[in-house]
Amino acid sequence: MSIDEFADLKLFITGPTYIRPEIRKAAALPEFGHRDRENDKRSAPIFSGLKALAGLPDDYRSFLINGSGSTCMEASIRSLVADDEVVLNVTVGAFGDLYHTISLANGKLAVKLEFEPGSAIDPDVLVEAMDKHHPSVVTITHNETSTGVTNDIVSLCKLIRDNNAMPLVDGVSIFGGADLRLAEARPAIYCTATQKSLALPAGFGIGFVGPDAMEKAERVTNKGHSSDILKQLAKAESGQCLTTPNTALLNQMAIQLDHIEHTEGVEARFARHETMRDMVHGFVNGLDGFELFAQEGYRSPTLTTVRCPKGVTAATLKNVLKERMRERGYLFDPGYGKLNTRLEEAGRAAFFRIGHMGDMTPAMLEEYLGELGEELERL
Repeated sequence: MSIDEFADLKLFITGPTYIRPEIRKAAALPEFGHRDRENDKRSAPIFSGLKALAGLPDDYRSFLINGSGSTCMEASIRSLVADDEVVLNVTVGAFGDLYHTISLANGKLAVKLEFEPGSAIDPDVLVEAMDKHHPSVVTITHNETSTGVTNDIVSLCKLIRDNNAMPLVDGVSIFGGADLRLAEARPAIYCTATQKSLALPAGFGIGFVGPDAMEKAERVTNKGHSSDILKQLAKAESGQCLTTPNTALLNQMAIQLDHIEHTEGVEARFARHETMRDMVHGFVNGLDGFELFAQEGYRSPTLTTVRCPKGVTAATLKNVLKERMRERGYLFDPGYGKLNTRLEEAGRAAFFRIGHMGDMTPAMLEEYLGELGEELERL
């Protein structure tokens, strides 16, 4: 097999994302001992960059866990839900469902509160569910990758705490693309990852842990080994990972976070994502028969979902439009497959997604939208 056999497509999916040439080159930097002082050279920019990008309060701590955002989510369930407690998994799409799947797989007393795809969490319905089930822990999704909905975690975390429960947040696809407002929201733990808006390869989950979560994890039993957030945090205090990390990714991460903090600037990065979101919304509003899928007022800064006219099926998106865009050199996202199947079975229109996250630029996006618009006219 030759390297030439692999297509270098321009990614406009919702992760993995485009990686800048400088970050690609960083993967070829020398390996190093992850328990050696060479690791310290990487850990300083990594952990300071994570804090700056997340707007992390001083009493919160960070860790890197080998795996993905899902790995961090599982650690949050293992470490923060006791065996006799109810966990309420609030879902607005496939990744809220995943939190429920993880909870059940770990033997927790899990209840699912499900909202219509494309809708945000309704606070009144959430309060009703909490009154009924009396959860000790509630999981919510900040940015639902399958539907393009961004929930208001500041108000939701406050509501959850006001009802005597601990909020756990999945923010896998928004960290690095927007202000998380963690100092206002103060979730017990915020779980994210490297491969989406941070514009790095997959390989690490990232956890931002509050003081109440650290205190509770001391009391929860059967946390496992790598899923024990206290063990993860103990190693992170010395800038290390609990288990052997991908050192190539650590090289990339150190350079990327230093770039974001000191070259691009955190606020400029967030503003760029807002600009690209507005570009895509303008593009969709100019299409005949297509419309924005996510609820108005809760639309993601990092990805957009687009509802198609009834005649454009999920099969057309996957087998026709995706292949036509591939011929143009792009990887098009034909929508979340299981959700599109569910929508069509209910007699509703399919949708597709446009990723505008990470290190993508408005110029790159403008070029893509021009090409995509031509293909949509052909359907």
